[in-house]
Amino acid sequence: MKVFISIVIKAISMLLLALSLVSWGDSWDQIKKTAKDITSVEAVFVQTKHMEILSKPLVSKGTLTFHAPDSLRWEYTSPVRSVLLMHGGTVTRYVKRGDAVIKDSSARLQSMRVVIQELTMWMKGNFDANPSFKPELKKGGIIQLTPREKSMADIIRRIELRLSSTPGVIRSVVIYESQKSYTMLEFRNVRLNRPVPDSIFRNM
Repeated sequence: MKVFISIVIKAISMLLLALSLVSWGDSWDQIKKTAKDITSVEAVFVQTKHMEILSKPLVSKGTLTFHAPDSLRWEYTSPVRSVLLMHGGTVTRYVKRGDAVIKDSSARLQSMRVVIQELTMWMKGNFDANPSFKPELKKGGIIQLTPREKSMADIIRRIELRLSSTPGVIRSVVIYESQKSYTMLEFRNVRLNRPVPDSIFRNM
């Protein structure tokens, strides 16, 4: 489960303004209906991890490419390059070690599969699809996901997604792991519905 957190911890952003849900919709059904028009999402992201034991947060950067219904490329470009690909129900991860690029075949991929599937559900507007979390629409364009089971709550206190006023765009995701530890991911330069070749989800 800790692996699940460290990977799903792709989350969190610093939204400067509270944004309304008007463009997305003000109910789960309206949000899903709006998301049906989204065929692809491309963005860059900045991930900032805050922990009590760290004197300063850990910062990573990368890119995200999603193509409906379930293809995803999540790539870290710094400080260490790694690429996670999901396409046709298959999840593959590559990590750069020295001058070599290694295919990760460890058991961690099963946990990563869970995380990636969660991300693809969010991209399609299915914020209430995971029975492990209690979803809530809040004012200011915020969706809060609270664990239903104590075993999960001991690891993740809650997840907050902040929606942009542009339908299909998630401004940020925030995962609170404890009172003083959380990870923030801010999405930038988001582009929607551009043609994306399948090869980007199959090749490093």
